[in-house]
Amino acid sequence: MALGTKPTLAIVGATGAVGTVMIDIINGRGSVPWGEIRLIASPRSAGKKITVRGAENTVVALSPEAFDGVDIALFDVPDEVSAEWAPIAVERGAIAVDNSGAFRMDPEVPLVVPEVNAAQVHERPKGIIANPNCTTLSMMAALGALHHEFGLRELVVSSYQAASGAGQEGVDRLYAEVAAVAGKQVGVRGGDVAEALTAAGLPEETPFKAPLALNVVPWAGSRKDDGWTSEELKVRNESRKILGIPELKVSATCVRVPVVTTHSLAVHATFAQDVPVEQARRVFEAQPTVVLQDDPERMAFPTPAAVVGEEPTYVGRIRQALDFPNTLDFFVCGDNLRKGAALNTYEIAETLAG
Repeated sequence: MALGTKPTLAIVGATGAVGTVMIDIINGRGSVPWGEIRLIASPRSAGKKITVRGAENTVVALSPEAFDGVDIALFDVPDEVSAEWAPIAVERGAIAVDNSGAFRMDPEVPLVVPEVNAAQVHERPKGIIANPNCTTLSMMAALGALHHEFGLRELVVSSYQAASGAGQEGVDRLYAEVAAVAGKQVGVRGGDVAEALTAAGLPEETPFKAPLALNVVPWAGSRKDDGWTSEELKVRNESRKILGIPELKVSATCVRVPVVTTHSLAVHATFAQDVPVEQARRVFEAQPTVVLQDDPERMAFPTPAAVVGEEPTYVGRIRQALDFPNTLDFFVCGDNLRKGAALNTYEIAETLAG
């Protein structure tokens, strides 16, 4: 980038679910630091017209030449596409910010949440910065603020993950299941929901491991060793890396729930010192990207249906854990497509540009 000129931003996967949200975020900003915003997608999407900042942009096909003149390239594509093309973008002179899982645990690639470890954007030996998994990211602004003040030592998390975490296929399946059981007396005994789905002609193949309508499924991600899932291990490994606590004790149980968008987490966090609830509230209130919604008398607490489409992390149900010293329990909600994917990736780019 020439001195005095504004940087060029590229969005790779601009026509996908996360890329679309990212364009919406950019359009909603009061101002942006970019001289040019280039939209890149697969050849089948090339030529499509998308309005960005009031101007009509034409989507260009993914190719090495598409990165010429690009300063920062945001990747919202599957792992295998990022693994192949992010290094190519770097070779052409761009910094790659990747939202896939391709580089998250690479020791030479920083895993960044700007509220927590923004300085790491400048430590990128491979020219690539990774965006965390949406489940980890949903709690990280809140947890990072507490860690900065009190020193996190142990973390037990139960996640309640929306169907959109399984992609558009997951959303479509949930809507189809809800339609299949609507108005029917199901759920009285174990097989009723499954029977209703079969009777409605829904295919047996599903992104979930059991019916999701009128149900919760204690499994998200792929199977790993010793009964763990990939989502649960991501929470463990990514929390350690983002917070810079390689010895952090973490245990996670990831559950899929019949919510379209917005992940929720019940967090049980142990610190190096006592954390009074009022002090924790003050920490949350001081964090610009956290909204405190915690009033038991008025039944005020965050829920995914109320948080969807919002950019901040919402926190409530804050309690000192009974029988566990130096430990807080609290509930977190964050839009998994917005802050959990598109927004954090874009905020990394803003940090670089700033």
